Amino acid sequence: DKSPAESSVDELVARAEAHLAANPSDGKGWDVLAPVYLRLQRYADAVTAYRNAIRLDGDSAARQAGLGEAIANAAGGIVTAEAQGAFDAALKLDPANAKASFYLAMGLAQEGRKAEAAAAWQKMLGQLAPDSPWRNAVQQALAETAEPPAAAGKPATGPDAGQVEATQQMAPQDRQAMIETMVASLDDRLKQNPRDEEGWMRLIRSYVVLGEADRARDALGRAVAVFGADSEQAKKFTAFAASLGVTATE
Repeated sequence: DKSPAESSVDELVARAEAHLAANPSDGKGWDVLAPVYLRLQRYADAVTAYRNAIRLDGDSAARQAGLGEAIANAAGGIVTAEAQGAFDAALKLDPANAKASFYLAMGLAQEGRKAEAAAAWQKMLGQLAPDSPWRNAVQQALAETAEPPAAAGKPATGPDAGQVEATQQMAPQDRQAMIETMVASLDDRLKQNPRDEEGWMRLIRSYVVLGEADRARDALGRAVAVFGADSEQAKKFTAFAASLGVTATE
């Protein structure tokens, strides 16, 4: 048996999984594996592992913040209501939890509440240790939030998580109509300004959120056509769509 130092991450994960299959109530095991899944971008597995760790070993700020991060990443980077709930729980347990604070501010920005998001990030900068790994992320987020609103010819902004979340309060048919209107206007803008990578990715994700796989596939095909099938962008779009369960039609 090789020493852990010589084993690949995959082997270690496989070993941990085998251990947990045999000992599913080992909370410590789930706790160790959860952040590893997160780093490996196995977000759905990370969500399960964090939930098990919390159920078996109890609440902690780190577990709740990790759970929130896993939920948000599984949703394509969107801070959903469920993710917000986990981050709120983390801050109740540890008001100084940087990960939870960062993602909650991101949720505000996604809802279009840019000023509130910027204020939350500024407050974080005032509280973070000088060597905190979060400083860079916060500064970058602030720089993006401070950019002037997109003018003609700039990247189109489509319905993001927050707007979709905010519409959860409406009657289902009104909500569907509002989301479809936002998606349609993004679709139109991309027809006029097709060289907008972010816009295409947002459009593909929006159709997935609406449960319209065919239109998501169509958007992927159009995005690839704009930049050319062999382009870096086409590879990026295809991988992004695949992560949402959308594959290009032959």
